[in-house]
Amino acid sequence: MKAIKPLMVAMLGLSSLSITAYAAGEEKIVSGEVVIPTNKKATVNPNPSNKRTTVHALDEYAQRVNDATWSENMNINTAMTVKIQALLDWNNASVGAIDGGWGMNSKKALTNFQKMQGIEATGKMNEETWQALTATTADQPVLVSYTITEADAKGPYNKLPESVEARSKLKALNYESIEEMLAERFHMTIAYLKKVNPNKKFVAGETITVINTGKPLEEKVDRVVVSRSDNVLYAYQKDTLVASYPTTVGGEASTTPGGKYKLINKVEMPNYKATVENDDGSKKSFILPSGPNSPVGVVWMGLNKPSYGIHGSPMPERISRQSSLGCVRLTNWDALELLAVIDDGATVEIR
Repeated sequence: MKAIKPLMVAMLGLSSLSITAYAAGEEKIVSGEVVIPTNKKATVNPNPSNKRTTVHALDEYAQRVNDATWSENMNINTAMTVKIQALLDWNNASVGAIDGGWGMNSKKALTNFQKMQGIEATGKMNEETWQALTATTADQPVLVSYTITEADAKGPYNKLPESVEARSKLKALNYESIEEMLAERFHMTIAYLKKVNPNKKFVAGETITVINTGKPLEEKVDRVVVSRSDNVLYAYQKDTLVASYPTTVGGEASTTPGGKYKLINKVEMPNYKATVENDDGSKKSFILPSGPNSPVGVVWMGLNKPSYGIHGSPMPERISRQSSLGCVRLTNWDALELLAVIDDGATVEIR
């Protein structure tokens, strides 16, 4: 990947870090840079302490999810699938966005949980794995009720324009809807959020059903291994695997090179300089504001290789399924969790 020349950011009071990624709009961003404002920005809290959750007012489906217990030869159902996905999330084996479907990210997470527990890594549920999953969480509900606050309803939310130029004129790349915000806060796809909340209007004072997200990872991470073949980021404390996250690593246009690197910077809510290629082959650059719908999401963790880093995503449901120009892409909540525990100077190995 060829590094591009930075903007004359000194006039703007900015510093920059090279990176490449895709935009969420129709235009293709062929290259870009993370741009860090010199003024201090507010940090992002994916799990605000004022979340008001309860087990009251849950419908029959939610109760079935909470009461689900695995047994050999049982029929596969959505309730059991959601419970296993949430239990994996609680046990630091992320499935990405919880959706009630047993796809590749869920199977990889189960395999990685088994590795962390010293269980034969088959990627299939068995009694030993179920007991390990529920050892400390057996009495915790997976689905809970949440009352939407005035702050939740207020947003701000705005429909994002398709063009990069139009997006560059916005103050922030906010969530487009309260449903998008709530789905991300509670580690769900928007489709699953709506499925468990039929006929809801998502307004202040309304009680909805959401995933109980549990506690974030607490162990420090001093080494990361990113597998291009598995599309998984493995987080280690010395030689112990402490967490795994589904990821998108590179793509056809720009394969992420293997090797060992160092983590040299960590940035929340970065701005982004996007270079767009026009139909005639000419290129033009724009500074995109920060926000959860930035091409790099809400987090950037840069490596000592120009243009490469670990970052968030505006499309969590497409992790492991979309392309990325060279970088390592996580869901915003997984990126924030890793950001909080990874050491400065940690080793990042890409295989």
